[in-house]
Amino acid sequence: MNVTVFGATGAIGALTVTELLERGHQVTAYARNPQKVPATWGDRVRVVIGEVSDKDAIDSAVAGADAVISALGPSMDRKATGTPLVAGTRNIVDAMKHHKVRRYIGHATPAVLDPQEKPTPVTRLIGFMPRTFMRRAYDEITGMSDLIKQSGLDWTIIRFIAPKNTPKQLKVRVGFFGTDKLGFAVSRADIAALTAAQVDDDTYIGRAPAISN
Repeated sequence: MNVTVFGATGAIGALTVTELLERGHQVTAYARNPQKVPATWGDRVRVVIGEVSDKDAIDSAVAGADAVISALGPSMDRKATGTPLVAGTRNIVDAMKHHKVRRYIGHATPAVLDPQEKPTPVTRLIGFMPRTFMRRAYDEITGMSDLIKQSGLDWTIIRFIAPKNTPKQLKVRVGFFGTDKLGFAVSRADIAALTAAQVDDDTYIGRAPAISN
């Protein structure tokens, strides 16, 4: 399949591009900084450079896609202002609708609830901390997710708490708070693998599964 990845040069985004290539997909990577594009991609990846505010570049990146992955995440810089990723996500959704692309896979934290979940001590904690100490980032991740949930697209939002730069683990737990046993730490490589797997798997359409090791 043809897959467009936003945030493609980030820690999880780059791993997701690699996973997609290993699974035989064709990839378009959308990146802000051309200097961060890995040389190892070579000519295997179509690269589009642009900001999340660049509607024309986003439209070009989405054209011809069968699915879109967003590995975009809010900046933790306390000096950051506004919610540019909410507006950027809206641009992505508009481009998807323009090109009739329905499959969307994104990322969030358990501060965003699955539609069938009820709040648990863990989701309350993960919501309380950023809402209290990193309000801008909290507003951005919840704003992005709310927009996607209301988009009418075939969406999946993968949630995680404490990503680590560790290899893929033997034990991976995927499920929902309140019904499944989930931990906190998770390998970024495992997040990338689950993300890439959603491209041609409809198990979690309209759901927000959480992953941990």
